[in-house]
Amino acid sequence: MSDTRWLEADEQGTWRALVSVMGRLNEQLDRQLQRDAGIPLTYYEILVRLSEAPRRELRMSELAEQSEYSRSRLSHAVSKLEKLGWVRRKSCPTDKRGQLAELTDEGMASLTSAAPGHVSEVRKLVFDPLTAAEVAQLGALCGKLRDSWDNSSCAETATP
Repeated sequence: MSDTRWLEADEQGTWRALVSVMGRLNEQLDRQLQRDAGIPLTYYEILVRLSEAPRRELRMSELAEQSEYSRSRLSHAVSKLEKLGWVRRKSCPTDKRGQLAELTDEGMASLTSAAPGHVSEVRKLVFDPLTAAEVAQLGALCGKLRDSWDNSSCAETATP
């Protein structure tokens, strides 16, 4: 244990503030989406990823990676979205073992309906309190953190 680099007081304060902000942000965004669109934030993020993909479809493994979900968690979420008629699974034409998740027209309509309220909430919670310079700084800091992580080691533990 003597090799542990414990956090200094200022680092501990920054860490706790970051954990608090991430938790509260996700909670408030989830609450807004549940209230206004009847879907959790995790499902909304899946719909967004599919809406941005060519032909509105992605391999399940790629969708799990992009969403930073375990494959089993993603499979469960996609099953719920299938029941709503918003996503359908199909066999992958190039790999019979693989599956594709495809955003349906109904799913796209639901996403399109939910997006304005979600974007307003993101703007209110994240961007409105900051100056343009602070937004740029926040983007740079988040990018620096993201880029510093070794994707292979983070992928093993990323199961939110």
